[in-house]
Amino acid sequence: MKKYLLLFAFSALALSSCEDDDVEGFEMDMLKGEWKETKEEVISGADNKTVLNTVVPTGCSAKSTTEFRIDYYAAYTAVTGIGATCTSAKTEGTYTYDAEKKILVIKYNNDNERPYRVDILSNSELRLMEMFDSIDYNGDQKIDFVYRSYKR
Repeated sequence: MKKYLLLFAFSALALSSCEDDDVEGFEMDMLKGEWKETKEEVISGADNKTVLNTVVPTGCSAKSTTEFRIDYYAAYTAVTGIGATCTSAKTEGTYTYDAEKKILVIKYNNDNERPYRVDILSNSELRLMEMFDSIDYNGDQKIDFVYRSYKR
């Protein structure tokens, strides 16, 4: 009987220790691939609901992409230009992801680490809140938040 109890205890310990890895692996699998930014919103820090400003990429910039791979590789391809004359430049780097805290930290080459809180993550939608360079956009003495929404 003691052997079965001991076996059960070790099995429970092994299964519970893998749970976080499974969640992180599942979420990283959803994160992998190319994402296009659909909008940038500045949300009031007073209520975290009121939209102060929205910018929707248009023209060449709507073709810019952010890519994540499961080997912690990240890349941003910026597409710029006017009209039909678009040019692109790719910046590469790495990222870390804490599935428990929902924190994504991107570090592009020759740049600082940029932490984001993952607000939404699904197979087709990603929404990040910037956790750096936060300022008061509307002068109400409360730090406002920048959210970036992406689609596949």
